[in-house]
Amino acid sequence: MGGIKAIAVNRRARYDYTVDDSFECGIELLGTEVKSFRDGKISFPDAWAELFKGEVWLRSLRIAENPFSSVFNHDPDRKKKLLLHREEIKRLARKTEEKGYTLIPLSFYFKNGRVKVELGLCKGKKTYDKRADIRKRDIKREIAREFRRG
Repeated sequence: MGGIKAIAVNRRARYDYTVDDSFECGIELLGTEVKSFRDGKISFPDAWAELFKGEVWLRSLRIAENPFSSVFNHDPDRKKKLLLHREEIKRLARKTEEKGYTLIPLSFYFKNGRVKVELGLCKGKKTYDKRADIRKRDIKREIAREFRRG
């Protein structure tokens, strides 16, 4: 078992936020949650992470219950602990204390059989920033079309 297999990507996060830094984190899951991850039964449109007593917790990540695990199922809305090195947590704590910074999950994937989260240190974009990004992307697309035409 090797390599990286993508589970889900939060494309909306890159539209709504500017990503200054990203971290690869492990995530503490129950067995039935891992089964739901394998089936891709997760939802995180407004998920975010918070620092609490020197630990990083992922909030608003909904992992659907597994239909085959009856009474041993997990709570779909429980907060999940993210696994990071102490130095990384200290650096995140310093950055999130600055005005406007928040921690957003950018993607979930399997790496060597373990679920990983790409956590982004993000700052919210204003409406005019979003418009400028769309304009840049359109210009880039037009230039690429012109090069293909010759």
